[in-house]
Amino acid sequence: MDPLSVTASIIAVLQLSAKVLGFCLESGSADEPWYTAIRALGVENGPLDQYKQALEALQMKLTGRGRLQHVGKALVWKFKKEEITSILDRVERLKSLVGIALQMDHLQLSRVIKEDINVIRTQMPVIQSRVDNVLQDQADVKHRNLMEWISSTNYPAQQSDIIGRRQKETGQWFLDAAEVAKWINTPKGTLFCPGIPGAGKTMVAAIAIDHLLSYVQSSSVGVAYLYCNYKAKEEQSASSMVAAIVKQLAQRRPSMAEPIARLYEQYEKCGTKPVLEKILTTLQEVTAKYSTIYIVVDALDECQDSDGNRSLFLAKLRDLQAREDVRLMITSRFIQEIEAEFKQEERLEIRASKEDVRQFVAGQMYRLPKCIQHDTALQKLIEERISERADGMFLLATLHINSLLDKTTAKKVKTTLDNLSRGSAALKNAYNGALERIKSQLDGQYELAKKVLLWITYAKRPLTTTELCCALAVEPGRLALDSDNLPDLEDMLSGADVNAVSGLDNTALQAASDQGHKAIVELLLEEGADVNEKSEDLGTALEAASFQGHLAIVVLLLEKDAEVNEGSGEFCSALAAASYNGDKTIVELLLKNGANINAPNGYHSSALQVASAKGHKAVIELLLKEGAEVNARDGRYGSPLAAASAMGYMEIADLLLRNDADVNAPSTHDGKDAIQAASAGGHERIVELLLKHSAKEHRKNRVYTKPLIVASARRP
Repeated sequence: MDPLSVTASIIAVLQLSAKVLGFCLESGSADEPWYTAIRALGVENGPLDQYKQALEALQMKLTGRGRLQHVGKALVWKFKKEEITSILDRVERLKSLVGIALQMDHLQLSRVIKEDINVIRTQMPVIQSRVDNVLQDQADVKHRNLMEWISSTNYPAQQSDIIGRRQKETGQWFLDAAEVAKWINTPKGTLFCPGIPGAGKTMVAAIAIDHLLSYVQSSSVGVAYLYCNYKAKEEQSASSMVAAIVKQLAQRRPSMAEPIARLYEQYEKCGTKPVLEKILTTLQEVTAKYSTIYIVVDALDECQDSDGNRSLFLAKLRDLQAREDVRLMITSRFIQEIEAEFKQEERLEIRASKEDVRQFVAGQMYRLPKCIQHDTALQKLIEERISERADGMFLLATLHINSLLDKTTAKKVKTTLDNLSRGSAALKNAYNGALERIKSQLDGQYELAKKVLLWITYAKRPLTTTELCCALAVEPGRLALDSDNLPDLEDMLSGADVNAVSGLDNTALQAASDQGHKAIVELLLEEGADVNEKSEDLGTALEAASFQGHLAIVVLLLEKDAEVNEGSGEFCSALAAASYNGDKTIVELLLKNGANINAPNGYHSSALQVASAKGHKAVIELLLKEGAEVNARDGRYGSPLAAASAMGYMEIADLLLRNDADVNAPSTHDGKDAIQAASAGGHERIVELLLKHSAKEHRKNRVYTKPLIVASARRP
């Protein structure tokens, strides 16, 4: 390199050294960890300063006389070997010192990187678990949609409703029967269980199903069941019943849903439903993955066969049984055609045992007059007599119980008990007795009662009160209804059991409160309707009215001493029902009347969680103001914050966090916290909000970055 180039290079290095030293002295980052290390290199007479001095000495040797044309000559006489060697050795030593400092800095950086990697490695299982949960939630939603598409039936809900009405220890005779044990343990076995009307066939079927669900522990054994009903014709075509079986067998094992998914892809695009043969093919694919399948069909006699539907369904079940280990249990009335189908099969007649009937009667005492409820000995007599005379029929026992509803003295009760009939003719006599009581009314009332019975009997579905009134007003030959011919509701209710329950286990008061018919509610209460009667469908009348937002009826029921904290059904309390509906006025009214603001409410847990799940800000603010527990953990979502996060309510989540909601509290239901709930729903902004409020260890965790949030929230 020529001398000019050497000199220029030295000058450039000196300028850079000056800048570095100046930066070290003037930097405002004195608190930063890296600054301390750099400042140690730039102190006075430090490595960088000495390096600068050595270069300056070298520069002076090169430029001592000032003129560039004399540089060559100056180099000849000014450079002494020892002096130059000393300067260069000094430069090398300083270079080595700077290199060591840099190496030490790299070592420290490596340590920090290693610590970060260890943190990441520690958190990876947590992240993986959360991602797995998100993917599982998405798979669950897809699975539920497939199940609803293949069949909209909900026989498990019917099973829960029926078995929920079982009197403790009833039906044990059936489970202990040798025929049942043989059927359970025989491959491709069939058990035919006929019974007279009212013998409790449906309850026995429910008991058998409940036993199978408890008995079956292996994932290779499947259980499916159907409850036939003569009014549910659309649900009881051969295609619909086979699809319902497919749904139940795949519902418990999502891994078996692939055949249904293929069927969905084939038909959903065209907006059509698969034909029977396609559904059967799917059923065969699903059943082939089980080692054993139990199928229970209740009330086969109520499945219509006028178009050959019942016969077709049975034929397909037989075909399936021939291929796989399918074990069938069928209940039915004594119908010749059905009996002929199963004449070669194991048979067990269903009859209500005396002990079962006695238990049933004991459970109905609350419906009877006070003269019975206050007399224990009389209750025992009723249990004994009715269980003796029921002749194996719960229906007859029910009619005998109803015959006591209007008996107001112990003598009248005993007289009625003495005259109870028994045997197969007793049912007819009991019906005749009921009809005689109707006939004993005035002619006009009797005719009205007959029409009511006819319309109820022949209607294709249950009628509302308004529909029944309109039906009764129909006149032959007229094309329009005459409003003057509409019957009065009070006349229709005259002599009726106002606390009788419908097929959904609801009383008239509960139904009227749900539909908002204030006049009917008033009338029923005047007739002695039980204001606190509960059902699994609507709960109490107060709960039903609160859910529908019928303020006037809520006020009326509270005035009639409705118990504000009584409840059942979906919400278990009127407060939770009103909170779900977002009715602030009714919520305030219930709280003023003593509603327990933190009472646990079954499926939906607290009223605050219910309101959070629906995004009702005004109700949430009211509940928080009145002392609702913001971190109450239970129910479907686990906490109010998790409910709001799962449903995507950003404003509600923020409100709850500002009221000290615990962002990290796991659900007692499925172990998920609010962040996982929001991620599963793809609510990115809520995930970010929750992370800002999350626990200290979450804030330290470097893997909680926005890209991961987006990935966990949106990953398909």
